[in-house]
Amino acid sequence: MPLHTRVLIALVAGATVGVVVNLLTQGSAGTQRFVSLVTEPIGRMWLAGLIMVVIPLILSTLSLGVAGLGSLRRVGRIGALTLVCFLALTAISTALGLGLMNTLRPGRNLEPAVKAQLLETYRGQAEDAMGLSGKAFGIDLLVKIVPRNPVRAAADGDMLAVIFFSLMIGIALTTLSRERSEPLVRFLESLGHVTVAIIELVMKVAPLGVFCLIFSVTARFGFDLLLSLLQYVLTVVGGLALFQFVGYPLILKLVARRDPFEFFRKARIVMLTAFSTSSSNATLPTTMRVAQDELGLPREVAGFVLPLGATLNMNGTSLFEGATVLFLAQVFGIDLSLGAQLLVVLMAVVTAIGTAGIPGGSIPLLMMILGMVGVPMEGIAIIMGVDRLLDMCRTVLNVSGDLVTATVVTAYERARLGEAAVEA
Repeated sequence: MPLHTRVLIALVAGATVGVVVNLLTQGSAGTQRFVSLVTEPIGRMWLAGLIMVVIPLILSTLSLGVAGLGSLRRVGRIGALTLVCFLALTAISTALGLGLMNTLRPGRNLEPAVKAQLLETYRGQAEDAMGLSGKAFGIDLLVKIVPRNPVRAAADGDMLAVIFFSLMIGIALTTLSRERSEPLVRFLESLGHVTVAIIELVMKVAPLGVFCLIFSVTARFGFDLLLSLLQYVLTVVGGLALFQFVGYPLILKLVARRDPFEFFRKARIVMLTAFSTSSSNATLPTTMRVAQDELGLPREVAGFVLPLGATLNMNGTSLFEGATVLFLAQVFGIDLSLGAQLLVVLMAVVTAIGTAGIPGGSIPLLMMILGMVGVPMEGIAIIMGVDRLLDMCRTVLNVSGDLVTATVVTAYERARLGEAAVEA
């Protein structure tokens, strides 16, 4: 049975059993003790397995992603325009996710007493796990971005400092000769493969972890918590569809001067592959072929933009992260200020570079963002059961954004240099 099916079954089973136990026992002391001593520790151990790989995941993928920008010196303005498009699309998609959640507020349907109990239960664990309460967004947080001791920052869970250090490694690699940089690059690539393998191992026991976590929540708080979940899924999928079928067509029509209907008709195999594999990396060969053979994009543009996009351009992931952070904040009764939401946008853009292009690769980094803004990371169990469906949907937006960016870059180059120069 596929993993996503087992996780979905575990979610339904855990929620059902938890609700039944809550109805039969009315949240008695015995139920609370069983949850505290059995199911919750198992679920937290599984979560810890995911958190365990956050540091090496950021260090390897983010450093290598930035180091790959050394091509900018060869490609010049193509690289600069590509990077601007990636960052702009990612920031806009994150803002869209936050805007939809602020407008529809699906996480506000819980009773105030339940929200307060959830917050009281999980606030301390979130702060202890990440070492950051999320209450300060001023000069102190800015100063902490530059670590005096990156190893200490990693040990303390100071993720902004770890991200900054990883960025500096990537930038430094671009300034070195191939002979000097190759040993570290190979190490980072190997480290990235190892972290992906660890994530796959941890995800093998995801059904047990999801069952225990969702049971712990529903056995304590009953059925009310689950009512927000359907609205959350519809909101996220609606945001992804809005960006896919309204945002991208507007960009294609107004910026690239391309017929959106023709574009999506020729790119449909890419979207289907992305939906079925939930992996930007696995879809890349199909994306490259369609870009050149079906969409007629120049080989040099497709060869630069699309592989870079599989690492740096995660529009769907960033929309999902922004929406999920705000949804869980609403569930736990936490009001995120404008400054906190701007930080979510910034971190969604930054962590999109460090997101592994594999199914579920965004979950560890999403947990990091939750901890940074003071939202209990244990709440991730609420959405884990439906994450496979959302992962399939957001991967479509990711790879479509790569093709849209390549189309925009091609249009820019043809307008600047002429059709013949680009084809040559």
